[in-house]
Amino acid sequence: MNSKEMGLKEIIDGIRPVDTQWIEKAKERTTQLVMPTRALGQLHDISERLCGIQKTLKPSINRKAVIVMAGDHGAVADGVSAYPQEITGAMVQTFLSGGAGINVISRYVGADVWVVDMGIIPDLDPGSLKGGNQFLVRKIAKGTANLVKGPAMTREDAENSILTGFELASELFEKGVDILGTGDMGIGNTTPAAAIGAVITHTSLEEMVGRGAGVDDEGLIRKRAAIRQGIEINQPDPTDGIDVLSKVGGFEIGGIAGCVLAGAYHSHSVVIDGFISTAGALIAETLCKNVTGYLFAGHRSAESGHHAMLAHLGLNPILDLGMRLGEGTGGALAMGIIDTAVQILTDVLTFKEAGVPDKEP
Repeated sequence: MNSKEMGLKEIIDGIRPVDTQWIEKAKERTTQLVMPTRALGQLHDISERLCGIQKTLKPSINRKAVIVMAGDHGAVADGVSAYPQEITGAMVQTFLSGGAGINVISRYVGADVWVVDMGIIPDLDPGSLKGGNQFLVRKIAKGTANLVKGPAMTREDAENSILTGFELASELFEKGVDILGTGDMGIGNTTPAAAIGAVITHTSLEEMVGRGAGVDDEGLIRKRAAIRQGIEINQPDPTDGIDVLSKVGGFEIGGIAGCVLAGAYHSHSVVIDGFISTAGALIAETLCKNVTGYLFAGHRSAESGHHAMLAHLGLNPILDLGMRLGEGTGGALAMGIIDTAVQILTDVLTFKEAGVPDKEP
């Protein structure tokens, strides 16, 4: 069935767990590599899981892409961000011109960058922008409503945002992309991400809510108060990802959740970035527990609640560098590590191939 015609139930019903038999086959090869047993630690775990995802002992991640979902947020009106909302649209144009952090890192690891207008306030015309051929307009609305006053969006729009992300990621996989990174842009979006994280992981706001792009002490107090009020007013159901997304989420977060579902549905790996991307993964995981097997956590963000999010998903971050930029930068950087893990599994000789005596049985 064409991905544009699929509903959420069909998508979820089509997701199967990662094939553990292939993981075990990969582990057998790992134990034979000419080095002390599992001497390269987490690199072995990464390559073995890729074998399970792709059902082969020679996984390929030659074609890489990062999809940056962009959206604006009504909660900015409550002083939750240190930066003005206009920066969202300006940064979208910077991504397209190739001058942002995600562009530099993606060029280094060989990943294409796609930018999606999921719901930013300005109307940007791809035809008039430098790099507009990498810009996809799928605007659901010009920013979410203020979650502090009521639901951020309708349930229908929440589902639409997820299906949009699923469709776009599916198209990339169908065009030959092997591994997809998720990124985000949206002034104020650590507020809905923290609300999602607090609701789904049952973590306190003191632990979950951080400074985002750099609010001061007073700003942090306002931000926590805004999220507390939003949760109290909206009463999102932590077992229903659509309900949580509609009441306290963001359009770009829904798009990321759709990308996660697409990876699992098509048996492709998805590298989530930091705090915002992991909020999208939490939404996807409430809809289908099997998605986590297809996910790699690119890094642990400096944002305070990210640790609790990753723990809830059972994911170990590949990198921990104190990053908090978003855009997909941590996920893209981790792709280089994932690439290395694959090369170790496939290119390092076994004891037998190298003619080196193995350890005593």
